[in-house]
Amino acid sequence: MNILCSICARSGSKEIPNKNIKNLYGKPLISYTIEQAIKSKLFDKILISSDSEKIIQIALKYGAECIHKRSKNLSRDNTPKIDVIKNLHSKAEIFYNKKFDVIFDLDVTSPLRKVSDIKKSYKLFLDNNSDNLLSVCLARKNPYFNMLEYQNGVISRVKKLSKIISSRQQAPKIFEMNASIYIWKRNVLYSKNPFFRKKTILYEMPFERSIDIDSISDWNLVKLFKK
Repeated sequence: MNILCSICARSGSKEIPNKNIKNLYGKPLISYTIEQAIKSKLFDKILISSDSEKIIQIALKYGAECIHKRSKNLSRDNTPKIDVIKNLHSKAEIFYNKKFDVIFDLDVTSPLRKVSDIKKSYKLFLDNNSDNLLSVCLARKNPYFNMLEYQNGVISRVKKLSKIISSRQQAPKIFEMNASIYIWKRNVLYSKNPFFRKKTILYEMPFERSIDIDSISDWNLVKLFKK
């Protein structure tokens, strides 16, 4: 079975300029994800997808490969990441002249994952014969308990149950996607619904390994946990 690892890192981050290669304790952010992928020893190929020559060169230095520079059409703010992954996968099959049966995506902005998370998530994926896997952590806010919305000018909980929920512990268990690890079977990646299927499985990670860097506050939190 051939396994492809995609690492997507475009330029143009707004809140944190050059976020993907910003220095984190002496190394560029992207290096943590590349090194984790290499140390897992799971992947036939670890490929970087980027529109930036500088990012590509740094990724190559740390052991990733690059078979093409991402087009401007796939580098916009509103470009779905799944389209980038599919594009990279299809080009990889042509470039290496072989089929990649399983596709991992490891997000650069989630550097706190461990190598063991990559290995354990893949084992879980295989053991359950899953279509795909999403990494998650327990949600810090629960829509059945402490998340609110306006409906016709009236405040109410986002989700309602027939019974009254008076504490967080009584509410159904809710997860949030932590954007750290995604796994797909090849045919599922190209399906109409590549994320939420009957055979989708979740790999749970603790909050302290689930920070996805979108803001300066996230960056500072990652620095704290990394330290």
